[in-house]
Parts: sequence; structure tokens; C-alpha cells
Amino acid sequence: MRYLMMTNGSDTPPDDKLFAEMGAFIEELTASGVLLATGGLDPAGVRVEAKGGEITVTDGPFAEAKESVGGFALVEVRSKEEAIELARRFRKIAGDGSGMMHQVFGP
Repeated sequence: MRYLMMTNGSDTPPDDKLFAEMGAFIEELTASGVLLATGGLDPAGVRVEAKGGEITVTDGPFAEAKESVGGFALVEVRSKEEAIELARRFRKIAGDGSGMMHQVFGP
């Protein structure tokens, strides 16, 4: 089972301890084969909407910047519960904030 885990941006700037703990966590997941991809995302983004056959493209940043996705991880695990446990471990390292997790279907 693959899951896309996304985290919202944080108001708290990362420090050396956070970088070290997150680096160790990422190394562990990579070595075990669980982590397929990870990365940070441009906070500005671009919104593409379709309505009534008309396409609208809007450059960010947007007013709801705290709700924007700041980073992601794509993991492959045996169960939803295992994915949730990884998300819990991530949040303990990252601190206050929130994120979303979606199962990825397809090849």
C-alpha cells in the first residue's frame, strides 16, 4: 500500500536538533525501503481551476498560506495503521502542525 503524506508549513523555524532528528528518521525509512520519495514544496504554488469550460490560472501565494502543503513523503507500507504510525512519528519530530495522508491507488 502506498500513501502520500503531506504536511502544512510551520511558523516555527527549524533548528539543528530538528534537522538531525528528521535526517535520522528519513535515513531509517530510506534504508528500510519504506520511503519512496520526499520533498519540500514552493509555498506560493499555482491554482488551476475549471468552471463551465473556462480554465483559470492563479499564481500564489494565497490567503490561506497556513493551509498550504509545505512538504510531502510517498511511502510504501503494509497497512493504513503502519502509515499512521509513521505520520505520528513524523509529527513528534516536526512539532506543532497538521497534515493529510491519502492512499495512492494505481501502478
